[in-house]
Amino acid sequence: MKFTPEHTQISDTVRKFVANEINPFTAEWEKAGIFPAHELFKKMGDLGLLGIKYPTEFGGMGLDFSYSMVSAEALGDCNVGGVPMAIGVQTDMCTPALARFGSDELRAMYLAPAIAGDMVGCIGVSEAGGGSDVAALKTTARKDGGDYVINGSKMWITNGMQADWCCLLANTSEGAVHKNKSLIIVPMDAPGITRQKIEKIGMHSSDTAQLFFDNVRVPQRNLIGQEGMGFTLQMLQFQEERLYGAAGSLRSLDNLIDQTIAYTRERKTFGQPILNNQVVHFRLAELRTEVECLRALTYRAVESYIGGKDVTKLASMAKLKAGRLSREVADSCLQYWGGMGFTADNPISQAYRDSRLISIGGGADEIMLGIICKLEGTLPGKA
Repeated sequence: MKFTPEHTQISDTVRKFVANEINPFTAEWEKAGIFPAHELFKKMGDLGLLGIKYPTEFGGMGLDFSYSMVSAEALGDCNVGGVPMAIGVQTDMCTPALARFGSDELRAMYLAPAIAGDMVGCIGVSEAGGGSDVAALKTTARKDGGDYVINGSKMWITNGMQADWCCLLANTSEGAVHKNKSLIIVPMDAPGITRQKIEKIGMHSSDTAQLFFDNVRVPQRNLIGQEGMGFTLQMLQFQEERLYGAAGSLRSLDNLIDQTIAYTRERKTFGQPILNNQVVHFRLAELRTEVECLRALTYRAVESYIGGKDVTKLASMAKLKAGRLSREVADSCLQYWGGMGFTADNPISQAYRDSRLISIGGGADEIMLGIICKLEGTLPGKA
């Protein structure tokens, strides 16, 4: 993909923002188990960084998807994973369907404030009994007068404790599980909603919640697109989410390798730097090559997506590779840091904890493999 000076400018702006407004505070946010989303998002909104790919009439920059992915890659300079993940929920997970299929009224009420950083959004798909298996969700939204009445719960919701609104996937009718679901914008101050924080092994600075909906009433005009099209619209949102995850891992992986090269050059065993051992510098060269392969795959998918092509297979491949490579790089680099790598405040151990989620969230590795196999025609019983 050909990068323009505008791509570089956006990348530089994001990297400076990370250096000045995020990294100095991450230790504090990690300890607190939450970061001030409204405060940080407002600063990003003032710079236009929350609506890069969205229409100018709602406060966005009106640029194509590649510029958003360049921003995602630059966020890889964050020294924790939780904050860029939460930003990605705002920019590439809870807003794509709203931006493309929402009414002008709905976009004015929720998309424009999200782009400005005045509102924090979240995406409500996963449930305790159905994460990657989206079709299995049980939350219902039944019509009553001019409202939907929502009952059920959602699990593992990033930004859930601070969100002002939720892009909720719920069953709006009986029948086929792929045709009975709808996406609905739910204001999080509606009566009947309760939130419960979830503690995690990593991504500590990002708040994660279980949400409970007890006869929550939402106007039917909060429907995104057509009723019954929610599963399809969510699958479209997943493509952008998965590409965000892949792009967002690139610079962070490069940074881990850079830090490990620097450390193993200084650390000595048996009278020589650890980096001098062929097994070490060969392995780091191998990992760097893998990162470049992921970068090429990711931006090939991005370019195809901009061109209007179906990138389900490429996005699934990039998401799969990003999750597995993130684990591989973090684990390999941690080994070369020795005991220091096992300390809690080490950048490598931070990545080791945080990156484990990439192979789970947004569709587990096994789901990605199933999608790829289906599109390759290699599932059992397929020709």
